[in-house]
Amino acid sequence: MTSTRLTSLSGKRRVLILRSLIIRSIRTFFFDHGFFEVETPLRIKAPAPEQNIDPVSSDGWFLAASPELQMKELLSAGFGPVFQITRSFRKNERGRLHLPEFTILEWYRVNDDYLSLMRDLEQLIRYIAKDLLIYPNIKSHGNKVDISCEWERIAVEDAFYRFAGWRPGPYPDAFCFDKAMAEDIEPNLGLSRPVFIYDYPVSMASLARQNPDNPGTAERFELYIAGIELANGFSELIDPKEQRRRFKDEIKKRQEMGKNDCLMPENFLESMSSMPPSAGVALGIDRLVMLFSNSEIIDNVVAFTPEIL
Repeated sequence: MTSTRLTSLSGKRRVLILRSLIIRSIRTFFFDHGFFEVETPLRIKAPAPEQNIDPVSSDGWFLAASPELQMKELLSAGFGPVFQITRSFRKNERGRLHLPEFTILEWYRVNDDYLSLMRDLEQLIRYIAKDLLIYPNIKSHGNKVDISCEWERIAVEDAFYRFAGWRPGPYPDAFCFDKAMAEDIEPNLGLSRPVFIYDYPVSMASLARQNPDNPGTAERFELYIAGIELANGFSELIDPKEQRRRFKDEIKKRQEMGKNDCLMPENFLESMSSMPPSAGVALGIDRLVMLFSNSEIIDNVVAFTPEIL
């Protein structure tokens, strides 16, 4: 086993060096833009209840599926803007683009909305590409993506109509929505230039603020490059009563699916009363390294996969 692991690491040397350079670039970018780096616990009492995310139990607590709730508590305590690079854990996630333990970048702005996060992402990825001397074109998964041009923005309703032939509305069936996203829409996104799809159905953004100009949608977006989802962000919901109602809905959905109940994250809900208007985004570091290294599977960009531990 030891010799196999050493051989595997040796073959990944170039990609792992690239990974280190990317993480260094990320930190430099956020420090230069006035962000404060924070750390939050990996073991928490109660994760955010979400229908499609299964937390990993840890001696009566849970391994964090995301640092989101704790970072928002820091916003409520007066910190911000903040960023963090950390490990996250999700049960039953394994595939070409998924690992049960992965590295995530999250950042939050106060007194801002999801549009500012889109601008952050444009600047961040261009900054990394320039630092790696591969600007302006990224060759990934058979595509040549120009990141110097204007990045495309498509409303979710329009993306569904264009690529799947139907409009989801504010309360679509989750299975049909996810199936269309995976089979019809995602493979067509960001093939020549990056694309943001934005304004998700309000029922599919449990932590996001409702769009005041289109109440059937929430101010949520995802970034796609070369057909791969890289980031998920939104303007934050800051109403604790509405957030509790949405969490209850998510718990009910989990129960209907036969999944384990989730605890209500009371500490987070209590802190929301002093949470300022803000916006946050999560970006998958492993997928970002896949993009810049032109790797087909996520296994190629991490030192250790679960199967060899």
